Amino acid sequence: MLKKVLIANRGEIAVRIIRACRAMGIKTVAVYSTADKQALHVYLADEAVCIGPAPARDSYLNTTAVLSAALGTGADAIHPGYGFLSENATFAKLCKDNGIIFIGPSASVIDKMGNKSQARRTMMDAGVPVVPGCREAFHNADEALHAARNIEWPIMIKASSGGGGKGMRISETPDDFVEQFNIAQRESVNAFGDNTMYLERAIIEPRHVEIQIIADNHGNVVAMGERDCSVQRNHQKMIEECPSPILDDETRQHMMHDAIVAAKTVGYTSAGTIEFLLDANKNYYFMEMNTRVQVEHCVTESVTHQDIVREMLCIAAGEKLSFTQDDIRLDGCGIECRINAEIPEKGFLPSPGVISQMHLPGGNGVRVDTAAYDGFTISPYYDSLIAKIIVQGRNRKEAIAKMRTALEEMVVVGVSTNLDFQYSILGNETFCTGGADTSFIEKFLNGEV
Repeated sequence: MLKKVLIANRGEIAVRIIRACRAMGIKTVAVYSTADKQALHVYLADEAVCIGPAPARDSYLNTTAVLSAALGTGADAIHPGYGFLSENATFAKLCKDNGIIFIGPSASVIDKMGNKSQARRTMMDAGVPVVPGCREAFHNADEALHAARNIEWPIMIKASSGGGGKGMRISETPDDFVEQFNIAQRESVNAFGDNTMYLERAIIEPRHVEIQIIADNHGNVVAMGERDCSVQRNHQKMIEECPSPILDDETRQHMMHDAIVAAKTVGYTSAGTIEFLLDANKNYYFMEMNTRVQVEHCVTESVTHQDIVREMLCIAAGEKLSFTQDDIRLDGCGIECRINAEIPEKGFLPSPGVISQMHLPGGNGVRVDTAAYDGFTISPYYDSLIAKIIVQGRNRKEAIAKMRTALEEMVVVGVSTNLDFQYSILGNETFCTGGADTSFIEKFLNGEV
């Protein structure tokens, strides 16, 4: 068993990992920037090390500082959470080179699946359905345009190193292709330092459905059902639920099978997510793999009654999965709402500041993951997430009702939030009848649904 784990992250996910470690008797080390000196994860960990100033590049993305903290405190493992260094193959390799366990897949797997164009080719070779497009990657707009003429327009231009909606543009016709390619490429260079792009046919108004998988070092791979993440803005998820209201059991089983094939093909270990797009005919296509724990892992935990973070820790210690595929049953319906400090009516402009007062919801089937508290400062340097509310009901109707009650009960004073916006979505007929696709938020804002 692991003895001491350093959490290379902040916010609610750092708190989540610390709690899992403490329940297992594992000592924890928090790292923090100067802006996070009074953060909750700093108080909860057994030890805490300041790793630099507020900007993430100088602290949470500073591999030397993080590794020095781990070595200096005698940590035998690092859990990266999500974001920051979680999908950094170089960091995973540095951990191994320094005798520290990286709680996640190997550096080679992160590298293979982190490059979106390479991952696409790997899935094609494995027989997993992918969106029609080009097999090769491109660095030049004119070469890409020549290849694009073999794909049906509209075309999605994507950064090979992309994520979070960065480096993505749609070309509607050949006339706008070069302009859109160059814009997407500049975004990719600025965000990821990579000018490698790839092309896919754009799936118009798809559903975004992902499969949670988990795998140990003994060849066991389990698919833990799906999450529907279609309610999103600018490719950033807002509401996630399991099961997806659009999937029938046959499609679900096929998607879970292909997710397992994908994981086994690359020799995946730890928790990960295979993301798919579904078109209007319910044909599904591999989009990408997230080689880390997801923000919305709690939704899967709520309906499977399994602890994903605990399993990640056990897998890192060399243990086998504590459950098999036969143990996975989706119990009722789980829904998660991400509560952010932002102003929806101003284009979701971030709203940093001090939370002067906060009241969190509770009750049967209600879970709140947060690192915020009265007097906590929402920093302009990081993500504006305040809390995740997760509810579990016997069915989708009950889960929606529970979530509306939880949103009514939550109070945040001092910063603007998306609480009212989320509440209005939960009362929308299109959402309530399971008809929300990835265009829902835009249509909702325009009064079209």
